[in-house]
Amino acid sequence: MKWTWVLVAVLLSFGGQSLATESLDFPEYDGKDRVHNLDAKNYKSVMRKYDVMVVYYHDHPGSSRVAQRQFETEELALERAAQVLDEFEDEDIGVGLIDAKLDKVVAKKLGLEESDSIFIFTDDEVIEYDGELEADTLVEFIYDVLEDPVEIIDNSRELKGFESIEEDIKLVGYFKSHKSEHFEAFADAAEEFHPHIKFFATFNPKVAKALELKLDEVDFYESFLENPVVIPGKPYSEKELVKFIENNDRPTLRKLKPSNLYEIWVRNVTLSALHQFFFYGEFLHKLKQVAEDNTDNPNLSILWIDPDDFPLLLPHWEKTFGIDLSHPQIGVIEADDADSVWMDIDNGEDLPSVDELEEWLEDEISLGLVNKFYCFLFLFDQVKADSVDALELSGLELDSLIDDDCQLKDILPGKHSHELMNIAIIILME
Repeated sequence: MKWTWVLVAVLLSFGGQSLATESLDFPEYDGKDRVHNLDAKNYKSVMRKYDVMVVYYHDHPGSSRVAQRQFETEELALERAAQVLDEFEDEDIGVGLIDAKLDKVVAKKLGLEESDSIFIFTDDEVIEYDGELEADTLVEFIYDVLEDPVEIIDNSRELKGFESIEEDIKLVGYFKSHKSEHFEAFADAAEEFHPHIKFFATFNPKVAKALELKLDEVDFYESFLENPVVIPGKPYSEKELVKFIENNDRPTLRKLKPSNLYEIWVRNVTLSALHQFFFYGEFLHKLKQVAEDNTDNPNLSILWIDPDDFPLLLPHWEKTFGIDLSHPQIGVIEADDADSVWMDIDNGEDLPSVDELEEWLEDEISLGLVNKFYCFLFLFDQVKADSVDALELSGLELDSLIDDDCQLKDILPGKHSHELMNIAIIILME
């Protein structure tokens, strides 16, 4: 996972940092150095001091002024995160840096292969973080990591909390007790996906009745869909649960969030199209219905991007696609030249029905707008004021950048990798 490159399937994303609303009350940075520079001499002794170690395995910034500025920004974000984590009472949490050029030996011993990535070492687990390199987002993710993989629902209040979660995949099971071998299998499966997928369990018959769960049964909830799928074949082994989740963890409707911004999501090359949506409120409700109707359709994947979560990118999206994000938008994007077709929604005053949305999507696909596998590199034309002018990529041939597996080739000059501050890669799949 690269911080300056974003590779995704069935969604549009971007590079650089956003001004997402901070849900944590972060203090001002106090100037104290807490982030460790890990090398062959000190990494073992430093990591032994902490229960949890957060490691940023970064590319060497070299002599490029731009790369050095970018690294300083990233280091400051880590210092701010370390300051907050330093006050966490239950666990000792450390933060460290490993330079991909200077400390290759350390990275190899820790099993780190992909640079420009953050890894969280806790107990015997190593969890990769796929979100923004922003202090608040990183700290929230670490707090999630430290939570138990399975949350217990024991009363009506906790049940309401479970029911209010709609943006994430979640599972819930009903078991006799903590000592049940079937609960243990469920908990072991939860550890495999923690904290990316939420697992819940209940031992309370009243809660189980409200959820319509039978003993040792597990329900799988796709994001944004109200009706769960009962996992067949109870009671389950850990292996059976893991296999089912791996086969069903591509939601029809998904929300892009700062915490999953850089997740690599290329798993099934049978997907036929990219559908890019900007919507909220009533429009979101209609898209939920479309997702519900098409939950078994592998050719439709919808990504919800709430523009309010990414205010810096609104001008870029509006200029690039010629749309007005003051009201909901839905469109299909052609990958080889970034041409796009957008549904006429009349300034959001007369929103389309569910049937109209589905018909429009089917028409665009049948017209052949999306008819082959594409990988497209798109560069936003503006970057932050304190960075260099955007590197023009329009003259580069796509085949020279992307290999057969839709992975970026290492052919660009190394210094440019830190200059690409605002980019997106759009993937369309046949």
